[in-house]
Amino acid sequence: MGRPIPSDIEIAVKAKKKPIMEIAERLGINGDEVELFGKYKAKISLDLMKRLEKAPDGKLILVTAVTPTPAGEGKTTNSIGLADALSRLGKKAMVALREPSLGPNFGIKGGAAGGGYSQVVPMEDINLHFTGDIHAVTYAHNLLAAMLDNHIHQGNELNIDPRKIMFRRVIDLNDRALRFVVCGLGGPKNGVPRETGFDISVASEIMAILCLALDLMDLKERLGRIVVGYTYDDRPVTAADLEAQGAMAVLMKDALKPNLVQTLENNPAFIHGGPFANIAHGCNSIVATKMALKLADYVVTEAGFGADLGAEKFFNLKCRYGGLKPDGVVIVASIRALKFHGGVSRENLTQENLSALKKGFENLQKHLENIQKFGLPAVVAINRFPEDTKKEMDCLYELCSQAEVPAAVSEVWEKGGEGGLELAEKLLGILDKEKEDFKPLYPLELPIKEKIEIIAREIYGADEVEYSPGALNQIEKFEKLGYGNLPVCMAKTQYSLSDDPGKIGRPRGFSINVREVRLSAGAGFIVPVTGDIMTMPGLPKKPAACRIDIDENGIIKGLF
Repeated sequence: MGRPIPSDIEIAVKAKKKPIMEIAERLGINGDEVELFGKYKAKISLDLMKRLEKAPDGKLILVTAVTPTPAGEGKTTNSIGLADALSRLGKKAMVALREPSLGPNFGIKGGAAGGGYSQVVPMEDINLHFTGDIHAVTYAHNLLAAMLDNHIHQGNELNIDPRKIMFRRVIDLNDRALRFVVCGLGGPKNGVPRETGFDISVASEIMAILCLALDLMDLKERLGRIVVGYTYDDRPVTAADLEAQGAMAVLMKDALKPNLVQTLENNPAFIHGGPFANIAHGCNSIVATKMALKLADYVVTEAGFGADLGAEKFFNLKCRYGGLKPDGVVIVASIRALKFHGGVSRENLTQENLSALKKGFENLQKHLENIQKFGLPAVVAINRFPEDTKKEMDCLYELCSQAEVPAAVSEVWEKGGEGGLELAEKLLGILDKEKEDFKPLYPLELPIKEKIEIIAREIYGADEVEYSPGALNQIEKFEKLGYGNLPVCMAKTQYSLSDDPGKIGRPRGFSINVREVRLSAGAGFIVPVTGDIMTMPGLPKKPAACRIDIDENGIIKGLF
């Protein structure tokens, strides 16, 4: 555990990458199905799915985690390391992950390309503009917003009530000053003044649509179903009413194609799409996942934040729309994170504390119980840090044994695929066993409130759900408009199983408070909003942007 490790960007820059055509050929992808973006990244034509339509699917493994803490869990890093470890065991494996957002890169969170010796490369490209997918989402979204305001300015034939417009604009940066704005100022020539605001691009419904669409025509149809607002007599107005979906689909046509890159160990990786899991479904695209399943025998993918958010939505939304049947789940946990959930302050996490570890294990235990409700086997990945003591490691192994779940230490950050061999072997062990049939948590025919309450009770452990009067009115309105059969996508803090970020561990005896309910008709889900969720982050006092630089040779520094 002792050797010093360079920064993520230093490791990535020194990586011995192979030409992406070589990676594609190893997967069996033909040259005319590859659209190169330089030497080390490419888009893959959707025609590949037609050619491989009858090919068998590989096994699908979801990587999720305990409830996030400032101590870190390492979900993306372990996803990449696990795929590398499976490849070292002679398996044809690949990883399918989400694209990073520029906002967090220059804010506080950093990138989403893994870390240490378990990364996807070219890391600096992936964490910056990549192949332009998020820009396409931004422009398609803002085109619709511009056409909406133009329609009102040009006479408002659809009778849209400017006070009932919910569709905001987006930008892929953290900018709190844009959360609430007034547009249309400056006199009659500049439009109709109204209050609006900006969300971060990855929070756009169009990003969710990109990730849930099955093909180009499904994408266009979903874009047309976006509800932008309501008329004076309360009828929904859609993008199709504004005749915008065709032009939006043109902007999105290339973004729908999965992006092929590689890991540090030259194994294939799809990096494609990805909304936040605290406000949307938090998974990479269905197209990329399904394509990967045709190309590899083992596909490792991830879902955002803890299993109460990303995994629940992966199962109830992505798997339902994509017809996917996962085969197994990896839950990532660190001893530091579990001690945090056991009540230890961040400053004292390096000190041995078995009692806090046992208390914090209750959080992991709840996530394990939740995975079992979907009929899936799981293995715990113990993301090891240098200060973890032998007594703590033995204690966590024993707790997992008592919970009847296999556990394996993971050292992929330091050792790459070699550090994930134990985890890969334990995973293969659970995949070989007989298991129950995978099933979503609820049928779509249930009323909206009932679906919300099933998630709150079964996944979060809440006693009840409380609704604001406005939320109740919105639910009634959506059901009357025919949207009652849509699945539910909860917007909730990622820092707690409850809707209160201060309630760590496994809280009990609490209520979930739904303050409003939103409609994402194009993506195909209802969004109950709980707590203080924001769709436009702000920058911290010292943004990561202050550390990012470039030298005279074009070498980027400070990106992580």
